[in-house]
Amino acid sequence: MAVSGPWDKWEAPLAQPPCEVWFYHLERSTLDQVLPELLEKTLQKGWKAIVRTTEAERIEALDAWLWTYREDSFLPHGVAGEPLAGHQPIVLTAAMENPNGAQALFLLDGADPGLISDFVRCIVLFDGRDEVRLAGARQLWKSVKAQGLPASYWRQKDERGWEKQA
Repeated sequence: MAVSGPWDKWEAPLAQPPCEVWFYHLERSTLDQVLPELLEKTLQKGWKAIVRTTEAERIEALDAWLWTYREDSFLPHGVAGEPLAGHQPIVLTAAMENPNGAQALFLLDGADPGLISDFVRCIVLFDGRDEVRLAGARQLWKSVKAQGLPASYWRQKDERGWEKQA
């Protein structure tokens, strides 16, 4: 006679896959050209995004830019700390927070990734023409690889687009 109980219907929760970390090496385009396109692709996936920077001036500039980067479109967003920012699909911040429950974390200007396990993807954008940012991205790459996290390196093609290098 088999014994049954509540454990018969219990299934172990599936472990969340580790956050993928994608490094985008800007060589020909500026952040203002690349970021809106990547954010559009993020929203098309049905994801929300956090854009984290270390610079208050960058938040202010992006806040204006994302409303006007194209004549026929804009990216809905909020700035952390503003009313209802957590209800926006994109939140601009300098803090280690995720007020909108985002799946994607964008890191700009050498921002600290902090704990990334709550994100599906972390996108590190760095200017290859800036030696300090390049060195910081290399150090972060080493740290990500040492932790065993899946990492990809994307480099701009000679023509438009990106090519996965690693």
